[in-house]
Amino acid sequence: MAAETNNRAISMLQRIENTRKRYFPGVCVAVTIGIAASFLSLQYGAPAMLMALLLGLAFNFLSQESVCLPGLEFSAKTVLRIGVAMLGLRISFSDVLTLGWSPLLMVCSSVLLTIGFGVIMARMLGFSSAFGTLTGGAVAICGASAAMAIGSVLDQNEQTKRNTLFTVISVTTLSTLAMILYPMISTSLDLTPQEAGLFIGATIHDVAQVVGAGYSMSNEVGDLATFVKLLRVAMLVPIVMTIGILIQRAARQRGESGGGEGVAIPGFLLGFVALFILNSLGWIPTAVSQPLAGSSSWLLLTAIAALGVRTQLKDILSVGWKPVLLVVLETLFIAGLIIAYILLGQ
Repeated sequence: MAAETNNRAISMLQRIENTRKRYFPGVCVAVTIGIAASFLSLQYGAPAMLMALLLGLAFNFLSQESVCLPGLEFSAKTVLRIGVAMLGLRISFSDVLTLGWSPLLMVCSSVLLTIGFGVIMARMLGFSSAFGTLTGGAVAICGASAAMAIGSVLDQNEQTKRNTLFTVISVTTLSTLAMILYPMISTSLDLTPQEAGLFIGATIHDVAQVVGAGYSMSNEVGDLATFVKLLRVAMLVPIVMTIGILIQRAARQRGESGGGEGVAIPGFLLGFVALFILNSLGWIPTAVSQPLAGSSSWLLLTAIAALGVRTQLKDILSVGWKPVLLVVLETLFIAGLIIAYILLGQ
């Protein structure tokens, strides 16, 4: 009995060591790039996500090394999904209810309308509905995080990977511009702090840029903008689940083996919902929830760095002007919706 126990322990240790050897080099590369990106972001005020992408692209040659590839794939997929699940710790029911029902419905409607607009415009510009859903969802929900989450449930091929990386780059760039311009627009329109918080939180793509733009105006604007933004983040779950259901249904109609009888709900979305509920009920101590919520940013940064390493720069540069136009139009669309709602409500 003792010998059998020892053999099992030795076998388990060997599996752990083999796993470490397989994934450690690639994960170490992604983590190191993420740390460097965070340092550059703090030093120069540039978006950390964009820095991670650019640095990752510069180290693309490492993706050709078989020793790094498994860890890079693990970072771009598994680490990403864990990071998205951790976003559930950033919002609670009380945050949602603080906003009130009318703005709440407007924010939810603007998210759905922007995704629909993205699909329609994508078809008009000659792209697939999936590309319109990817870009529209990234603009409407939470920028790079939403792009990565939506991309993970689309048909997995090289085109999807290129589209996802393009979307991450474009929404991060536009989000940075919006962080600078939208406070000036709010001031020029004489918006109240509540209106400015709603406008900034409901229109800027990434959470970090919403925080930067909101608190650059005042603490009141920053608090409300953050609440509104986190409400958009909460919509990530039902929207990604719906996209997954529609993709599986389309696969079944085409007779592909990927479309089974049931609909598989991604585990990271279930994790998001579970953490959101537990956080709302106050069952997770603040001393635990805050560090975990902060870790989501690091996990997403690592995942985007890995995606950058695995992507050829020439694939991104060859997209042309139409995809850029699509993301710009989606950005202007959601901003116009919210401004119209605010001005008509005055």
